[in-house]
Amino acid sequence: MTPIDRRTVLKTLATGTLLATGVGTAAARPGKGKRQGASAEQTITDIAAGNPSFSTLVAALQETGLDDVLDSEDGQYTVFAPTNAAFDALLEALDATPEELLARDDLATILKYHVTKGRRYAPSIVNPAPVTMLAGGKVTTDGTSLNDGQANITATDIEASNGVVHVIDGVLLP
Repeated sequence: MTPIDRRTVLKTLATGTLLATGVGTAAARPGKGKRQGASAEQTITDIAAGNPSFSTLVAALQETGLDDVLDSEDGQYTVFAPTNAAFDALLEALDATPEELLARDDLATILKYHVTKGRRYAPSIVNPAPVTMLAGGKVTTDGTSLNDGQANITATDIEASNGVVHVIDGVLLP
């Protein structure tokens, strides 16, 4: 078999495997509700807004307009979601108030440093290459901590219709 034939066969097998497992086959959904092939009905924003442990994150998302992005079905995202306790620790370290945090010019950049494109489940964040975030920076992970202990992953694989959420106990700073 020539190298071109081998690549064609491998590409065909990979495409068939991806289609058979449903990876990369997201279908658009008319209106709000479960997207065809989605594993959950709620969007990432819905999940955060429905959990009181994420009220600071929700306020920050609303302040920057990123709540609309994470409520959309136009893409798939993985979010490393800091809890209120994580934001409280950051506020203490910065000697800042919640209002001062929400007024920061770089708030959207900080939030985007917690989001990457695509669905990344727990097995794919165990010793991977650094993850490129929407803010443009890269986050390292060893499967349990991010950026050499800047935050620890405390819960994984929370399904959303437009992605997956992992809960973290720290706020990542670019």
